[in-house]
Amino acid sequence: MSRGNIITGLDIGTYSIKALAVQKKGSSCDVLSFAEIPSFGLRKGAVVSIEETSKNIQMIMAGVEKDCGRKINSVFVNIGGSHLYVIPSDGIISVSRADNRISREDVERVLQATKAINIPHNEEVLDVFPKEFIIDDQKGIKSPEGLEGIRLEAKVLLLCYFAPYFTNLTQAVLNSRLQINDVIPSPLAAAKAVLTPQQKELGVALIDIGAATTSLAVFEEGELMHLAIFPIGSANITNDIAIGLKTDVAIAESIKKQHGTCVFVKAEKDKKNLRQPVDQKKIEVFDKSSSLNFTKKMLVDIIEPRVSEILDLAQKELKKIGRQELLPGGVVITGGGAKIPRIKELTKETLKLNCVIGEPKGIVGLEDDPALATVAGLALGGVDFDSDEGTMLNVVKIGSVFKKIFRAFKP
Repeated sequence: MSRGNIITGLDIGTYSIKALAVQKKGSSCDVLSFAEIPSFGLRKGAVVSIEETSKNIQMIMAGVEKDCGRKINSVFVNIGGSHLYVIPSDGIISVSRADNRISREDVERVLQATKAINIPHNEEVLDVFPKEFIIDDQKGIKSPEGLEGIRLEAKVLLLCYFAPYFTNLTQAVLNSRLQINDVIPSPLAAAKAVLTPQQKELGVALIDIGAATTSLAVFEEGELMHLAIFPIGSANITNDIAIGLKTDVAIAESIKKQHGTCVFVKAEKDKKNLRQPVDQKKIEVFDKSSSLNFTKKMLVDIIEPRVSEILDLAQKELKKIGRQELLPGGVVITGGGAKIPRIKELTKETLKLNCVIGEPKGIVGLEDDPALATVAGLALGGVDFDSDEGTMLNVVKIGSVFKKIFRAFKP
């Protein structure tokens, strides 16, 4: 395999940068190195300081290279932030061959035709996700190549982004003396690591709660059908605790991890509900100069409204696409925010859907930690790419990403 059989995922997040180097062995992957350091230079998932981000990337990659015992030249990197969004589009072409057999070039042309839409200045299309192809009014076709017809249509989702943020991201990585194999949206990388093909086929919603943003990706019949990113995440919960308990952010983060929960007191008539009464016992936390006293109820009264706000945003998106309470695969929660105790129960109650915590699969030696979903998905996506197992759409996407990277640095 190329690149010495080492594949590296680089998850550039608002509050931390994670790097994962894996080596493919047969049908599985082994961890060669994993590293995580605090991140500086990002805001709400987008790179705002190229220099700071580049410094951090060089720092973390130095450690990974030391573990692997060799130079790493290229990475699979994520792009996140609430500037990402999807819009529906369609395109239509005439089949080019005289025998009316649809070729790969025809499929590429019709997908390209779907990009001919008006989007705001400084925004571009990153990726195209086909929902269905239509051949001479015959709907519901997933793979048109090799079939016969005169007219080929495509109904797709276009994933769009704010071009300056894309440029900042790619510049920060390239300044670190790394090549970019592919740029993968964070929620899709997380989905790669935690969702099964069966879940995607049945219909499933992935909620990825990061530090500064929360992503919602909905899949049905194996394809992406909706994506939304909200500018709110687990760091907002930490900030709420810091304000509510009048302490600093570092202590608030520690309190959240040690004592936080989504449980809150229900009325007496709701005693059969999953939520149980909250312990009123005082909790004492010490810092360098003083102690902090609070009850579990005080903490729940801070955390629950913010988590409910995130879930309410997800519920509105599901209602918008007509999938409220209509996803047999349920909800999978991942990201660092998924580790808040009882978030699964609160999600079930709010969204009226089955809910599980999504932990990364497919990499031997990687901790079962939902916070590692994105970096694991980047590495797994790299394995697929390096094995040439991607679909034709992936080939189109890879090419378009490279064009965007090079175009960003033209004078």
